Amino acid sequence: MPNRLQHETSPYLQQHADNPVDWWPWGEDALELARRENKPILLSIGYSACHWCHVMAHESFEDPEVAAQMNRLFINIKVDREERPDLDQIYQAAHHMLAKRNGGWPLTVFLTPDGSPFFSGTYFPKTPRYNLPGFPDLLARIDHAFRDQRSAIEEQNQALRAALAQGEAKGHAHPSDFTAAPLQSLRDGLASTFDEEHGGFGSAPKFPHPADLDFLLRHSAATGDEFARDMALKTLRGMAEGGIFDQLGGGFSRYSVDGWWNIPHFEKMLYDNGPLLALYADAWTLTGDPLFFRVAAQTVEWLLREMRLPDGGFASSLDADSEHEEGKFYVWDKAEVRELLDDLEFRILSQHYGVARPPNFEERHWHFHIAKRLAGVATKLGIAEAEAEAVLASARAKLFARRETRVHPARDDKLLVSWNGLMIHGLIHAARVFDRPDWLAAATAAIDFIRTTLWRDGRLLATCKDGRAHLNAYLDDHALLIAALLESLQAGYRAEDLEFAEDLADALLDDFQDESGGGFFFTRHDHETLIHRPKTGLDNAMPAGNGIAAQVLGRLGHLTGEARYLAAAERTLQAFYPAMRASPMGFASLGVALAEHRTPPSVLVLRGSVEALPEWQRQVLGAYRPGLLSLGLPPGLRGLPPVLDKPAGDAVNAWLCSGVNCLRPFATWPALAAELMIIGKPPVEV
Repeated sequence: MPNRLQHETSPYLQQHADNPVDWWPWGEDALELARRENKPILLSIGYSACHWCHVMAHESFEDPEVAAQMNRLFINIKVDREERPDLDQIYQAAHHMLAKRNGGWPLTVFLTPDGSPFFSGTYFPKTPRYNLPGFPDLLARIDHAFRDQRSAIEEQNQALRAALAQGEAKGHAHPSDFTAAPLQSLRDGLASTFDEEHGGFGSAPKFPHPADLDFLLRHSAATGDEFARDMALKTLRGMAEGGIFDQLGGGFSRYSVDGWWNIPHFEKMLYDNGPLLALYADAWTLTGDPLFFRVAAQTVEWLLREMRLPDGGFASSLDADSEHEEGKFYVWDKAEVRELLDDLEFRILSQHYGVARPPNFEERHWHFHIAKRLAGVATKLGIAEAEAEAVLASARAKLFARRETRVHPARDDKLLVSWNGLMIHGLIHAARVFDRPDWLAAATAAIDFIRTTLWRDGRLLATCKDGRAHLNAYLDDHALLIAALLESLQAGYRAEDLEFAEDLADALLDDFQDESGGGFFFTRHDHETLIHRPKTGLDNAMPAGNGIAAQVLGRLGHLTGEARYLAAAERTLQAFYPAMRASPMGFASLGVALAEHRTPPSVLVLRGSVEALPEWQRQVLGAYRPGLLSLGLPPGLRGLPPVLDKPAGDAVNAWLCSGVNCLRPFATWPALAAELMIIGKPPVEV
């Protein structure tokens, strides 16, 4: 019989609805039962695309004997880390303190009835291996410890709660203390770990770290630091040519298991692909390299083909596994490739994608990566590169069609506002750069769906599936959605987008702001009471909510003239600046906010006819200008903020403003272009 998880919206929880484990979703009913029966809680946190979550479920949670032991000894709670990032943050941090090592998923945590963790791990096998105890043996040991060592556990719990509270930002700096030193130190720290051969930072496994790449490009534009630019571009090029990028279907996997981007962990997450899409558009603007355009275009093709939901918005992820094997959907046998292609197609594709080399996946399959650039393949075969491109396109189409007949990885089709915010921002930015109104329309439809379905009575909800929206939204949902709306305003002004952005910003200030310490808590003031309330500024796989909040509140304040937004952004920097100064690595999002506080973004207001504005907007996008907010406003708009409310006529006039000060209007592009070249430069240190 299905357990209680059958009624949940999370596909991950529904995956466990038929387990013999008596699973509870997180909630007061389960916590009260643990208190009433004085039983420990077994908390299992994972997500639907997680390979090792599937392994542990198959080995233990689907086993009737293991399930019976779990049901007898524990109150068992299953959590989707994507729907409840608040719980995941807390218990990942607790695991780091208890186990003295990094966490991951599945996260397995044993709690006292009040929710305090006293033992934790990640994946546990059913029988002992990998230097790990067997899960049934561990369950018995945890039960004995809970019954026989309660006083020691309670003492540890008190210390752990204190350590969690101590780990949050406690500093407070005066704005006059803000210097560029943390920015330079962050750049230098990234340089010290940069892989000059393959791109990326550190060794295997390698993650994309979009927030770091965005910081480096912006830092280079502001300071002229060419090595910062080269680090970002080298990394983006390495990823584009590696197997972390799906060379047939588009889109990026979550990370590479090796140091040269070739073999990924095959799950595809929306939160990676949105920021990477924006970065590849910026890389194309900086270089004109067709590789960067191709990757952006194929990523959007994947997004609209496989991730777009029927009512608007985008699904969360694709699984790493299909037919219970990781990567099976994506990898190839050479014989199958040879069967599908003619001789020239096979010769070109096999050299280009590495099939001519020994197998690179589990010593028997091939996963495509760019092993030899197409120009080199064409030269070797004595044909024109254009001919090689056409032949490769034909070969790719044949293989893609065959791959489409395979069993696809499962899709987690719940909508998460924060992840959609990242994707909407990236999609709109790419639409602006590449002048693709169809991409813009898809992103705008997602905004409208979120506004009509997940914004209710002044409160944002975090997730939606099958028309059912629920759960209070978090800091990240608000901040990342505001960022998407600011990008949308620059693509095509809609009054409802500005109103929505201001409503969300007001909600941040009213419902999340730490009035005494500055910055923003991850959860609302009226959120359920947990053992800890996070307020972090460190980026992880996603940019830090406090970093994005500081960025967007500053930008929105400059667009609207609203001093409250500017003050909240400054207080956020005051709260985190001491930690940034002491150890800047991981603070890239707050680093961007700090740079924009020191050199505020300029606002370019273009007023003119609907027919005349697009050419000026294309000219603005012809160069990488991260320190510029540019809005094209046709005649007839009402209710504009004073900063934007400039006279409109048939000819285009351009106002370039910094704060409340605007230069004289420019009536010709060359005159404006000369002025745009000097914006975004940091102040001289004294």
